Amino acid sequence: MGQDVAISNVGMRFGYFYAVRDVNVHIRAGEFFSFLGPSGCGKTTLLRLISGFIDPTEGEIRIGGRAMRGIGPNRRPTAMIFQNLALFPLMTVADNIGFGLEVRRAPKAERKKKVDELLALVDLPDAGGKKVGDLSGGQKQRVAIARALAVEPAVLLLDEPLSALDLKLRKHMRAELRSIQRRTGVTFIYITHDQGEALTMSDRVAVMSHGKIEQVDEPDTIYNEPDTAFVASFVGENNALRGRVRNAANGYAELETPVGTIRCRNPHQLGRGDTAVAFVRPETIIINGHSNGRENVIDCTVASRSFEGAYTNIRLSTTSGQSLYIRLNNDGGDAEYNPDTPARVAFKADNALMLAEGESSDA
Repeated sequence: MGQDVAISNVGMRFGYFYAVRDVNVHIRAGEFFSFLGPSGCGKTTLLRLISGFIDPTEGEIRIGGRAMRGIGPNRRPTAMIFQNLALFPLMTVADNIGFGLEVRRAPKAERKKKVDELLALVDLPDAGGKKVGDLSGGQKQRVAIARALAVEPAVLLLDEPLSALDLKLRKHMRAELRSIQRRTGVTFIYITHDQGEALTMSDRVAVMSHGKIEQVDEPDTIYNEPDTAFVASFVGENNALRGRVRNAANGYAELETPVGTIRCRNPHQLGRGDTAVAFVRPETIIINGHSNGRENVIDCTVASRSFEGAYTNIRLSTTSGQSLYIRLNNDGGDAEYNPDTPARVAFKADNALMLAEGESSDA
């Protein structure tokens, strides 16, 4: 079974540069927890701190209630799957999986029993005698997972293990990973820059930027209720309408923007005169439809459209020159939205989230 991981006031400094700063998070035992963020945000450094490859400059990491400072990777109740998997190409699948047990001098019969159990767990029951080079990308991923689980870790650390796979296989392996985690009860800590991976698989997600955690929450909360401008702009697509607060009351506000006055939710109680950004998801905006019950209406011109199979993305230009993006499900009826045609869009105040102006992921 998994153990909890408590990260308290952790910082990691390389010279004068802080790769990780003031990180506080408690990962529950048996949880699938993801650190999500762009390259260079500190998530891989944090994984190395948990695994024991480096000790933090500041703060403390505890696994299962035990302080980990000074305890190396081979003595921690953790195992790690690297981005390149690091499988042994000249060994069979069974020998790869059993390698850690052999190093620990487990009896041969015990090793074989464990390997057979793990091959069944990762749905490769007949692959034990194959060489790694004979496997597909997805099968190699499963072997790496089985090898890591062979030593019965309480915490499994995964450093972007799906990044080399094609899109269809990545989506399949997301479901496989989640299923294996639920069956084993091991605590999974997953590092990724892919929002789809984090939102699909995780019990909770920590969004990181510049070495700090911006928000920790369940995936639907991260998406629908971002705490900061960075989280709102990094997780999923969003339209950002910048302006100044004109009025605020009862959890809502009016924001003066170049496209007009936008009524929006105001969860952080920003006040009159504050600069702010209203974020509106593309899928919540209707185009050329009934605007009844939608407080915000904007006249635009279609700038471009791009077809992506299940849906179509449409870029619109407002009278002020700002671009707005909307997403339409493919029902065969969007051919009318050709470039240079006028369009009117509308969205509800409840679908516009106002946050304090700050760093965004596209800054």
